[in-house]
Amino acid sequence: MATARPRILFVSDLAYPARGRRYCDEDILLTSKLRADFDLAVCHPLDAAALMDGFDAVVVRNSGPVLHYQQAYDAFRARALARGTRVYNPLTGRGDMAGKQYLTELTSAGYPVIPTVDRAEDLERLPDTAQYAVKPKAGADSIGLTFLDRAGLDGVDLGGMLVQPRIDFLHEVSFYYVDDTFQYALYAPDPERRWELEPYRANADDLAFADRFVRWNTLEHGIQRVDACRTRAGELLLVELEDLNPYLSLELLDEAAQDAFVRAMADSLHRYLATGSV
Repeated sequence: MATARPRILFVSDLAYPARGRRYCDEDILLTSKLRADFDLAVCHPLDAAALMDGFDAVVVRNSGPVLHYQQAYDAFRARALARGTRVYNPLTGRGDMAGKQYLTELTSAGYPVIPTVDRAEDLERLPDTAQYAVKPKAGADSIGLTFLDRAGLDGVDLGGMLVQPRIDFLHEVSFYYVDDTFQYALYAPDPERRWELEPYRANADDLAFADRFVRWNTLEHGIQRVDACRTRAGELLLVELEDLNPYLSLELLDEAAQDAFVRAMADSLHRYLATGSV
């Protein structure tokens, strides 16, 4: 008798209008290839809590910014934790999955991150610069992001907000991981065009930088994207650690690289299912 294949509920908002990206194309590609290993169904994030009991694991992919459906996501998360449902990525992530508060924690701990504070009394800890970025801790996709000069920060209610110096950087670069294994890197040569990406050949120093944040996150299973900017001095600084539903820009990879990533993801899912843990 054939062994039953794992059943995966793949969560995606195929209609989400992401700037510079087509979520639907990426998830159609992923699901078409993952079907070689799993019995798989696709659902909208608003339907995940109601449907997930019939599956061995829930894979959260390009589901859009959670703040657009925060109540439904909180209900899904609570139900999954209560029922011991395996969610991929696991719900223990310390990066964007838990909100951007980690940027202040990493700043205080001396990690190479864009300096970040969340209290008016800590503004003096930031370097003096012409403009500061103010963004919500629960933000995503640049939603709620504003730029102010130092005088403009006076009197601003920082409740639920983060403040960072606006960095004059050369380019942004992203490092993509499955579990704790580096897969590929892409970068945006033009700082004004974040999603016009090209392949990037990461060197040993680059990978040591990205590995440090992957280890800090202690996420044993799942997909992570380490986003960084390179300053004019050549230093990499963390922009964000995306561990909830990172867009992967798979359309920029050749077919062999796409297949290698999907194989790594499928193997990661098999290992996760075999552990019996959530």
